[in-house]
Amino acid sequence: MVTTRTDELERIAHQYHLNDEVPDKFIEDAAQLHCCDWLASLIDPGDAVIELGYGEGVTLGRLAPLSREYVVVEGAPSLAALVRAEHPSVSVVEALFEDHVPDRPCDKLMALHVLEHVDEPVPLLRHLSTWLSTDGEIVVVVPNKRSLHRRLAVIMGLQPELDTLSPRDHLVGHQRVYDLEGLEADLRAGGFEVVERTGLQFKPLPNGMMLDFSPELVAAMNVLGDELPADTAANIAVRARRAR
Repeated sequence: MVTTRTDELERIAHQYHLNDEVPDKFIEDAAQLHCCDWLASLIDPGDAVIELGYGEGVTLGRLAPLSREYVVVEGAPSLAALVRAEHPSVSVVEALFEDHVPDRPCDKLMALHVLEHVDEPVPLLRHLSTWLSTDGEIVVVVPNKRSLHRRLAVIMGLQPELDTLSPRDHLVGHQRVYDLEGLEADLRAGGFEVVERTGLQFKPLPNGMMLDFSPELVAAMNVLGDELPADTAANIAVRARRAR
């Protein structure tokens, strides 16, 4: 039987996003919640915002009330149905990112933990650039291959290279990890210019070694991450606009 991209998105949805038995989601959810402070500062009340994917719904829940219009493009039918049920004020488009063309341009495009999942990041970025208004911006967040926990894993012999994908990476559908140089190169090739870059989340160990950390400790590490160099963070983020 041929597995389609939609089938793969449904697998990830049921094995991870809709699975309450995954023990480390509190770590990732805390990181996303902390990230929302920065993301919220980028949204104006008059903005039309598109978010790519629903995930755990952390960012949507915080950001949707801040804008004039908020649209989620979600390729997994089960997650699209969840958005409709739990966020009736949010517009939902059930489609693959590569296939969708918005009816009208958006002012902010949130590509949060997207580029590490897709088959071809640069062609997708070229496609996404057509979604933006003249002064619109894309906000990209991806895992950082130079995160301190990945550097430690290589030193300890737990993984051979910084960009080696772990079992957890495969569980959530990661196809790659980035560093800032590689991320910005893909954005330039996709027709963007970067206007801001930052790091998000201090993560000294893999999630599996942090399961006993208290929520208070995890939250404190996220705050500390704001003070550290971007290339040491677990996630890297950039704000970009179409090249002129």
